[in-house]
Amino acid sequence: MSQLTQCWPKTTTDELVDIREVTVDKDLPKEERIAAFLHQIKNPYRFRCGDFVVNAAFASNGVTLEECLQGILR
Repeated sequence: MSQLTQCWPKTTTDELVDIREVTVDKDLPKEERIAAFLHQIKNPYRFRCGDFVVNAAFASNGVTLEECLQGILR
């Protein structure tokens, strides 16, 4: 089994940002939109969507997202 790593410190559920409240000006250049999103969400690997907590983790030697989606669509 591969080891999953997280680059961001753990936060309590109460501290998590609800992604539904994040807004980014679509007229900004790409780099500024990314910076605005990261500034608001604080941790893109752990956030809330309503009552649900989203935890994203990636295996260093796992299959890619594209490969997973291709497997689902077959």
